[in-house]
Amino acid sequence: MAHIHLGEGSFPLWALALWTLLGVGLISAVVYRVRKGGIKTHQIALAGIGAAASFAIFQLNIPVWGGIHMNLTGLVGILAGPLLGALIALVVNIFSAALGHGAVGLLGANTLVNASEAIVAYYAFKTLLGMDWDVFPAGASAATLGLSAGAFLMGAIIVVSGVNGSALPRGDLTIAVAGLVGLNLGVAVIEGILTGFIVQFLASVRPDLVGLADRDTQEEPTGVTA
Repeated sequence: MAHIHLGEGSFPLWALALWTLLGVGLISAVVYRVRKGGIKTHQIALAGIGAAASFAIFQLNIPVWGGIHMNLTGLVGILAGPLLGALIALVVNIFSAALGHGAVGLLGANTLVNASEAIVAYYAFKTLLGMDWDVFPAGASAATLGLSAGAFLMGAIIVVSGVNGSALPRGDLTIAVAGLVGLNLGVAVIEGILTGFIVQFLASVRPDLVGLADRDTQEEPTGVTA
């Protein structure tokens, strides 16, 4: 949901190098974990569907304060997991940059932002389910938390990096970015609610997709009843 919509050359060279290196480090760690643990066939199919859905809705940009949109990264994280969720974030950003939606030089920064949304949403969802939350509030809250984390990270990256050619002092830039983050937090709530409904529907027809099959099995009564 959060995304840095600045053009090429907006960040100083040191910032581009920093965020690119961090992004490469994250993806390298993810690839290592995936290669070590392997991927099941249904996970590959699910990742493909998630990437396509995320990319499609990602292109629907609302031209408000630099551009806001939904990208379903919270839902992707919940369904595909943190590892594939991070890879999907990279793929979506690469294809989006190829279409001019986001600078190529900001791939590292934007991948960090969107991967964090998927990762936080996944672990928040699992934690809330472990606390016996119902599926809808767990999905909605987890997605909102993930998207909020991405919004704050996006703001931090912009403020830390600064913007080349901007006449705003660092303090005024921080205030402007805070407004953008606040707007994204509002959209995060809307996307979180939408994600909650989707997860609730999936749980009713395919509980295994949201990791509920094991819990349902554990909740079934055992023993002989009269």
